[in-house]
Amino acid sequence: MKKILKYLGLPVLLAGMVWSCDDLEVPITTQLTPEVFPQNSTQYIQTTGPVYTAFRGEFSFAWWWSQSLSTDEAILPARGGNWFDNRNYIAMHYHDWNADNGIIGSLWDWSSKVIGTSNQAISILRQTMPEGADKKTLISELKTMRAISYFMLMDSYGDVPLDTLYGDFTSKAKTPRKEVFNFIEKELKSAVPNLNPATGVTTYGRPNKQTANAMLAKLYLNAEVYTGTARYTDCIAACDEVINSGLYSVEPRATYLQMFYPNNGPQMKEFIFAVPYDPAAVTVGYNGQMYHARYDVPRSERAKFGLPFTPSAPRSTLPEFYAYFNDANDIRNKQWLTGLQYMNDGVTPVMVTTTKKGYDQFYTGSDGGAAYTYQVNLTPDIIPRQSEALFDLGNDEIAWNMGYRNIKFYPDATSTNRNQNNDVPFLRYSDILLMKAESILRGGAVTLGQSADALVNMVRSNRTTSAILSGVTLEELYKERSREFTWEAWHRNDMIRFGKYEGSWGYKTNSDTYRRVFPIPTNAMVLNPALIQNDGY
Repeated sequence: MKKILKYLGLPVLLAGMVWSCDDLEVPITTQLTPEVFPQNSTQYIQTTGPVYTAFRGEFSFAWWWSQSLSTDEAILPARGGNWFDNRNYIAMHYHDWNADNGIIGSLWDWSSKVIGTSNQAISILRQTMPEGADKKTLISELKTMRAISYFMLMDSYGDVPLDTLYGDFTSKAKTPRKEVFNFIEKELKSAVPNLNPATGVTTYGRPNKQTANAMLAKLYLNAEVYTGTARYTDCIAACDEVINSGLYSVEPRATYLQMFYPNNGPQMKEFIFAVPYDPAAVTVGYNGQMYHARYDVPRSERAKFGLPFTPSAPRSTLPEFYAYFNDANDIRNKQWLTGLQYMNDGVTPVMVTTTKKGYDQFYTGSDGGAAYTYQVNLTPDIIPRQSEALFDLGNDEIAWNMGYRNIKFYPDATSTNRNQNNDVPFLRYSDILLMKAESILRGGAVTLGQSADALVNMVRSNRTTSAILSGVTLEELYKERSREFTWEAWHRNDMIRFGKYEGSWGYKTNSDTYRRVFPIPTNAMVLNPALIQNDGY
């Protein structure tokens, strides 16, 4: 099903493309002009390709780093100077980032890129495509992609420039978050009637009708954060639209992990909107970078997973987050590598031969160069043994084995490079059920005969053989969301809504509430002098 990328990112359109960088008002120049292209039905579809190319580009990079490393879900410390990277990663953990942080800058770049590319494609289709249902559908798909990108931008930065007119490159000041919220809501609601109602191969990787409804649910669930006014009844109504479509169901326990395998795709019954990846597409420059195995598999386990490269596994989870995985019967436990490691037969130990000094750089014996063989044992704690100031764990085997690793996006042994085949879901049906349950717990009315308990147990009964829950609380629901959407880049959004983002975890003690939004990147402010820095920065 990876051939879907040929639709979503046709390289014919990329040759002349120069992306906008940090500023929504920087012109995107391209050979894609109404005078020469598009001129027929195939080319109209191809016109949309660069939007999906742009979206895929940093979805598993800037989006993941910013939404996960800033929470208790993930941490990326230095090891002997490796991965220090100007302190970009560890600043996310400490909540002491500034406007020059590379992750925060990349996130702004990427969101702006998708918005600018969407504006361009919409403008061209409006000029060239004959009126009719096909035109309405294509433009509605593009507007939905733009709305998703504005959601990400607004969620991450608060007040942001609102610019939808291609060709107007004047500097734009920030628009209040509430107005951006209203724009996103209007765009999604107007798109719904024109979007394709189908799911599966025909719409995979593109927004269909339920993608827009699911995004409305996300918007309404967080409305109090964004606007100061709760919209839980509206969230329930949007969830019910998805539920009543009958198109989706919760994957059973037996196939939960398979949703994230390299061979996943439109056959997954939970995927409402997913981002397709294909390593073969790298050669033509439009796959994006889906590198989870590189970051999550210990270097000692290359043979175990049959990888064609040596991973470095710099990132792991924190003990506080892993504590949510306390049900021995839960299939979601199997997404983690913990403790003593064995090959895939479950019997043969993963062994490493090094030296005594290579195993422990602080070993003081005179035989530090002597051979030392040990079974890999991943430990839960993250300890900066080499340097607290640089948050450096050290450059020995003890350091590289610190932290439990997540392999939800299962390593792809078929890839000839670090890119993986695993498609990455953005919106899943289990999220619809848990969003509805949360909205009911926060005061919304029960609909369709589905209580909060029933909705949570629809998910849990497909994840664990343990007894169902009764009297579900918001705290229990938060933990359920943490287990269900680990490594899917929703945790920051959840922590803010649940009032947990200012808490302490790992080595982070910062409780500044203004950090619920990131600073406007320095480079963006240089390019767009109308921008004003966010409060606190």
